[in-house]
Amino acid sequence: MRIIRTCKLLGVKTVAVYSDVDAGALHVKLADRAIRIGPADPGASYLNIDKLVQTAVDAGVDALHPGYGFVSENWNLAETCRQAGIKFIGPKPRTLVIAGNKVDCKRIARKAGIPVIEGGGTVFYTPEGAMEAAHELGYPVLLKAAFGGGGRGIREASNDKQLLEGFRLASSEMKRSLGKSGLFVEKLVRPARHIEVQIMSDGHGKVIHLGERECSIQRRHQKLLEMTPSPGLKPESRDRVTQYAVSLAKALEYENVGTIEFLMDSDQNFFFIEVNSRLQVEHPVTEVVAGIDLVKEQLEIAAGEGIDYAQDDIHLKGAAMQCRINAEDPSAGFAPSSGTITRLFFPGGAGVRIDTAVYPGYSVPEYYDSLLAKLIVAGKDLEDARLRMILALEEFEIEGVKTTIPLQEYILRHERFSSWNLDVSFMSKHRIMEGLSQKLATEREEQLREGAAIAAALLESGWTRSGRAIEVRNGRAVPQEARYYDQV
Repeated sequence: MRIIRTCKLLGVKTVAVYSDVDAGALHVKLADRAIRIGPADPGASYLNIDKLVQTAVDAGVDALHPGYGFVSENWNLAETCRQAGIKFIGPKPRTLVIAGNKVDCKRIARKAGIPVIEGGGTVFYTPEGAMEAAHELGYPVLLKAAFGGGGRGIREASNDKQLLEGFRLASSEMKRSLGKSGLFVEKLVRPARHIEVQIMSDGHGKVIHLGERECSIQRRHQKLLEMTPSPGLKPESRDRVTQYAVSLAKALEYENVGTIEFLMDSDQNFFFIEVNSRLQVEHPVTEVVAGIDLVKEQLEIAAGEGIDYAQDDIHLKGAAMQCRINAEDPSAGFAPSSGTITRLFFPGGAGVRIDTAVYPGYSVPEYYDSLLAKLIVAGKDLEDARLRMILALEEFEIEGVKTTIPLQEYILRHERFSSWNLDVSFMSKHRIMEGLSQKLATEREEQLREGAAIAAALLESGWTRSGRAIEVRNGRAVPQEARYYDQV
């Protein structure tokens, strides 16, 4: 949806692909043409590179945009497109190979003078080697997928038992999603903030940055909320980390739009994590403060038009924040929630943006990522953005599936968040899920008390219908002829 809209703005015709379960998706309706790619199983549809490229060839397209996930950072897709005479909208295959191997990428970062976390020099396919590396580094350590990103394939370990279990789970997860299961071990940095820098490069040496984003609010290394600017950065630290990002992009001969990710410790030391060689889910917060359409820039760079901006032309204004609205139930261990959306009401007002592909009557499938919508707000500063986001979340209504909206609102109101005391352990350190559960339980008790009070008042007033009174059972008003009182 995001890509198609910018294409329409530029007068570019679009061809979308869809699996059987996505036949009713909005991107199918919005594109100029839509082609079935296969069954719901992503391995037979969205992850089938040969089928994707052959479909593109048959449709006569000039370029292919890989989106956010699935094969968006897959060098094989980029190379297959090149061989088919189709422009891949993203980095060159060689760059994707290097960026996709975090061990090699860290080696290049070291050579470019960019600090990296201790460890991570070897890819392990069995837990024995990983355990030996962990003993050399000293616990706690982090197991990370050597190929791929997006916060997946990561496990923390404080002892041998946790490392063995974490290795099994992480390697299995990556085997399912990418077909590659290699992991590496690095020292765990705590406390740490997650800072990432948005870059653009024409592929010929010109690289500029569009500032940083802070993504420290995470659950199991999956981002929940992003913002810009980071409230934790000193000006000199901002200059340093953005320069690190530009230097690495040049060393990689990067082309198109991408993100360089870092951890920052309590002394404002930075450690390179990985390159996200694609457009990221959280790109709208940068678009808001920079006033730049990043998808438009992607298309123009891919078309050979280069970048119209110099670094001095970039002026970031105000602040922005994004909440990821997922189809998950926070009160049930974030269990995925599929089903049909029966009611949908989007928030509005100054500085509010919704990126979504859902609509009333849309059936949320169980096969893919749980992201339903991205709620983005702009403010004159971060506190203004925080307050606007709370109001927007209060207005946001989705019925038919459970969502993370209550969790997002609870986080934004938390005193530690509003004081900008953030790090990647925020959720566990401040027992966010326990606090949310208690809040939800209190709200349910209040609703029951209100219902009992209403029922008691109705009884006392002698309110009847068809000669039958309302009866109170277990704190609820229960009509003897329920068909007349469904709403009660």
